Parts: sequence; C-alpha cells; structure tokens
Amino acid sequence: MNKGIYRSLVLPGRWSVGRNALSTPSKSHILVGVSQLRHYSYRNQHNYEGTWSNPKKSHWSVPLGVLGASLTTGYSVIDNETIKIATDTSIHGLTPDENADTFESGLFQASQNEEKEQFDAYRRDRTTNRNIFIRGLYTLGFFLHDYIWDPLVTVGRFVELSAIFLPVLLASPICWFGRKDKQTGGNIRTGAIIWFRYLRWSAECAGASFIKLGQWAASRTDIFPKEMCDELQDLHSNAKAHSFHKTKQIVSKSFGGMPFEDIFDEFEEKPLGVGAIAQVYIAKLSSKALEAARKEGDMEINLGRSNQTGQLLDRILVTEHEDPLTSNQYVAIKVLHPRVEVKILRDLKIMRFFANAINIIPTMEWLSLPDEVEQFSILMRLQLDLRIEALNLAKFRANFHKRLDIHFPKPYINFSTRDVLVEEFIHAVPMSKLLSLNQNFGKNLSKEVSDKGLDAFLKMLILDNFVHADLHPGNMMVRFYKNELFKHEKEYKIVKSSNEQETNRITNELLKLGNDNDAWCKKLEQLYDDGYHAEICFLDVGLITELNHTDRVNFIDLFKALSEFDGYKAGELMAERSRTPETVINKEIFALKVEKLVDRMKKRTFTLGNVSIGDLLDQVLGMVRTHHVRMEGDFITVIVAILLLEGIGRQLDPELDLFASSLPVLRQLGVSKEGRELLSNENSLSMMKVWLALEVRQFIHASVQDIHALVKSDMLSPNV
Repeated sequence: MNKGIYRSLVLPGRWSVGRNALSTPSKSHILVGVSQLRHYSYRNQHNYEGTWSNPKKSHWSVPLGVLGASLTTGYSVIDNETIKIATDTSIHGLTPDENADTFESGLFQASQNEEKEQFDAYRRDRTTNRNIFIRGLYTLGFFLHDYIWDPLVTVGRFVELSAIFLPVLLASPICWFGRKDKQTGGNIRTGAIIWFRYLRWSAECAGASFIKLGQWAASRTDIFPKEMCDELQDLHSNAKAHSFHKTKQIVSKSFGGMPFEDIFDEFEEKPLGVGAIAQVYIAKLSSKALEAARKEGDMEINLGRSNQTGQLLDRILVTEHEDPLTSNQYVAIKVLHPRVEVKILRDLKIMRFFANAINIIPTMEWLSLPDEVEQFSILMRLQLDLRIEALNLAKFRANFHKRLDIHFPKPYINFSTRDVLVEEFIHAVPMSKLLSLNQNFGKNLSKEVSDKGLDAFLKMLILDNFVHADLHPGNMMVRFYKNELFKHEKEYKIVKSSNEQETNRITNELLKLGNDNDAWCKKLEQLYDDGYHAEICFLDVGLITELNHTDRVNFIDLFKALSEFDGYKAGELMAERSRTPETVINKEIFALKVEKLVDRMKKRTFTLGNVSIGDLLDQVLGMVRTHHVRMEGDFITVIVAILLLEGIGRQLDPELDLFASSLPVLRQLGVSKEGRELLSNENSLSMMKVWLALEVRQFIHASVQDIHALVKSDMLSPNV
C-alpha cells in the first residue's frame, strides 16, 4: 500500500492495529476493546489434505481490470489452462492455502489462519510489549472476556433462542393432524403445512444465522421433506439496514483510513439491498482513491497453456472492455453488518450444542447433524470474508473470458477487504422479470436465454469443476448486445459491437415498461429481430462448489454405472459410498428402486422423449431420504443447482432437453487434456458409449424434427 496512507489491519472486534495504533492505550480503551474481541474458542480450524496444482512455466498476462498490490500467487488448473490468480499480502489480498484440496477450501483455510494470526499477534502484543501494569490490565480484561462476559452473553442468546424454538418443538405433534393435502400428492397433512410455516417464521425471528440455516436446509431435500424445503425457500431476511454512519466507518477503514468524503464522488446513502450478512450500495469512486490504488500496481490474471505438444502459445483476443476503473463508472459496494461475525459465531456454537444433543437420540444418528453443522459453519464463515467472493469472481471471469454471452462482475481487489467488497455494478434486467412474463417473450430469444444459462452451468460443472452454488433467478440478470465479425491477425473473431451506453439504454427502455407484459414481449421480439442477443450475468458468488479428488472419483464411478444404465449398481454405489453406510435402511430395496428409475429413463431416452432430469433427481432425493442414504453436501448442491436450472430453462423453453444441451460440453471435454485423462482409464469405454448414444439420439431427433418441418410446410409430400 502507498506509504503515505495509514496501513491498518482489520482485527477481531473491529480494532485497527497499525504503525500509529501500537501506542499504550488508556484504561477506558482497554475495556472497550476487550468487550469487542471475537473469541476464537468458537472456531474449529479445519485441516484439508491434498496438493495444490503447479503452474506451467510459460504464461502470458491478461489484465482483468482489477487493481492489486505486491503480488504472491495461488494456482488452479482448469480446462488445460493454468490460471494464476495474483493476490497481495495486505488487507486486500488472500493467498490460497497450498495444502488444501480445492481452491475454495484453500481460500477458507488461508482466511481463518490469517485472522487467527492477527488475533494472536494482537493479544501477544498487549500482554508482552507493555509495562507490567498495562500487561496486567490487558490480561485481566482478556480473562474477564473469555471466561465471564462471553459465556454470559452466550447463555443469554441460548435463552433467547430457546424462547423462539421451544414452542416450535412443542407444536410439532400438529404434523399428525388434519387432512392430507392433495397439492402435496397426499403425503403431507395440513397440520404439517401449518407447522412448516411456523418454523419459517421462527427462523426469521431468530436472526441472520438461522435465516441462512433455513435457506441451507431448503436445499437439503435428501434430509428434509420436500414440502418443508419448499416452505423454507420463502425465507427472507428481515434484517434492518445498519446506520450509514457505521458504513462510513467500515469503508474508510478498508481504504486505509482515507476520509469517506475523499473516497467517493457519489454515494447513494440508501442501500440497494439489505441481507442477513451484508448490505449493498451503489457509488462512484473518486479520482483520489483511484490514484492511491494505482500506485500499488495492477492485479493480473495470467493464463498459460501446456507447451508439451510443441504448440505455440496463442494470445487470446480480449474482446471486452478491460481498461482499469475510472471515476465515472458506477461500482457496487458490499459492506458486512457491524459485529455480524461475532453474532454468527456465537449462534454456531449454540447450533453445535443442539446438534450433538439431537444426535444422541436413537434413530437420529443417520442425519449426522454435528457434521452438517460443521459444514454449514464453513459456508457461513466463507461469506464473512468478502475477499473470498472477490477472488471467486476473478476465477469465474478467467474461466469464461472467451465467452461474450456470459458475464461476471469485475472485482476490484485493491478496494476490497474482509468487510468490504467493491465490484462492477451490473445494470441489467432481472431474470425473475423475464420468468414472470405470461407468455414466452419470443420463442427464439427465450430459448437463447435458456440455452446460454444451462450451457454456462454445464461448463462450470463438467469442464471447470467450479460451480456457482447459489443459482436462482435472483442471482441472474440479462442484458442485450449486438455482434459483429472482426478481422484480427488473419483470423475472424466475433466481438461485441454494442457499447456499455447502448446496452444500458436498452435496459432502461425495458425497465420503463413496468408490468406491461405485452409491451415487454413486443420489445424483446423487436430486439431479436434487430440482431440483439442475450448476455447472462451471474451475481453473488460468495459460495461455490468444487469436488475434491475423492468426490470426483465417486462421481465418475456413478456416471459409469448410469452410462451403462446399470441402475442397481448405481444404487449400490450411492449406499456404499455414502457418509454413513451403516445407517442405510434396506440397501437392496434402495438399489432396486434406482434400477427401476434408470430403466424408465432408458426407455424415454431412446424413444426420443423429453427427459426431465429434474423430475428424476427429485425422485432420487426422495429415495435417499426414505432409505437414510447420507450424500455428500457438494453432490446435493450440484443436484439442487440442476433442479433450479432445469426449472428456469423449462419456463423459458418447454422443449428443453438437458441431454442435448450437454453434448457440446461433452465434446469440449473430450478434446481437453483433462477429458483425455479421464477417457484414458477404465471408464473410457463407458464414457464413450454414453457419448455415442447421445450423439445418435441427437442425430435421429434432429432428423425427425426436419421431417416434421418438411411435412408441415408440404415440402416432403406436396399436394398434387
């Protein structure tokens, strides 16, 4: 960071420690600071096994338009290209732990280690580098905080939560009363529906941690009843926005102590949105803040290709605007709520207590609630360091840098810290608005939006192993652009001819139409006729899913069984490689049910019928829940993402075929280095069989469609 700017470290309890903050404080400062410290006894440090991929020596740099500082690096290999994400070691940067088995777990471990080191350094400094009187005061203050104040506050929170959830527990027998609801297929009684609503309301009253817990539970249809999950999906945060004064303090600290008025030319005081953990603003950074960041250097993402085959490195043509941020551009500012981490860590400690208590109950051990709480704890803490989200954005942008139709906001690393994220502001049409239209907004354009969204997800899942874990319409937006053919170095490239001003103009024209659905459909059809195309923008990438080596092996083995349409073997694998194989009920019956389901899928596939993968996965999750098969959380996240994406896709394109959509991605996997490695092992024949079967199915299906079109237009058998 620029030497002229105060260098600070955001330590537990929102204390700043820097060159000017290490002087001996007064007694009042000690008492205030001690009351704000975050107690590390909440934290269970997780150790991850595995190795970190090493980069190839040859690489070239593509400026991402994000700003960084003195650089160290972390690596990940994706689709035969080494992506080197450069980060700094100041409060803005985060280097993944090299011993972690995935990129995300590496960021998490690095974040936790860094915070613990800062916490320990703070306490060590206060209890050693002082005179005996001050050391004694600090030692006493830390003791009072750790063993008196913090336990008292935790007990108070425990009592509060008991008052909220004990009535919910006592009211649970209502689930056995009432008529069976026909809307739920006759499986759930009306009393249970009422109880699920009461549970949702109670979670909203309990605060941020339990709202997030409910939203997480809504995705675990492998554990909880589907009707309960559907109700919890409606959970929304009732969190109040924290004061603008607090925002100014937090943002100023993140900018190295610069006065808030010097950081921004414009800043909307009313938040764009308020969530359980953070709130978002829109602003324009000042030239003074930009100049301070430029003195630190530029952050780059380096992409390299293996040169083992003797091929020359191909310089990728960067077709989108990648210039550094300027003072006339709007940015989104995401700010954590003050002390939200303290509250969440305290709630997690209480959740662990309840999970261990429930786990003692006979027949409940199959839920593995202590393990689930630990998994949820990691998900929560990942969202408490906004630098992780910034680096996730950087990696997604690297993965999709060749795609004109998929966009992730640019993260500005030099302005982002643990408590503040600064990223490009996306002005676009919400996906939820397009889904709300009474009719398809033009068959071609709606199909294009559906295909692009699904194709992006399949690329994340199959090629990148880096999947957005919170894909729902609220985190997807659409804007429109034109293409043109551009000649560059004897090659023709398709590039965007629309500039940002034109794209924003079209977005504004659409949003001005309000709730007039007919006008929306007419305008969208006109855009398509005029040569405009849809660009899908993905937001909120704080949570992602990656499969580690063991999970990927299990995934490949399961894929092999399904590709051979061996449902019984697939069911056996799911049971044997579950988290708790000993708790599975009736393994053989479970395997037979999966076999029957796969047989139905086989018949539909080869009779050219549209197969709803969502319906199939929904049935599988029901079987998993009934037979107590405990699946890994990452598998369930992927399944839920498929359910959501297929649901969105079918709303836009009723004829959506996930099998057909997966073919281009499977072809790309086949020619990639990783794909060749997968196809070189014993699974190659099975992989090739399913690939060939899908290709034949697609060819026949396309031929049938062509014949129908010819007959319809009287071209095949014209009237005589």
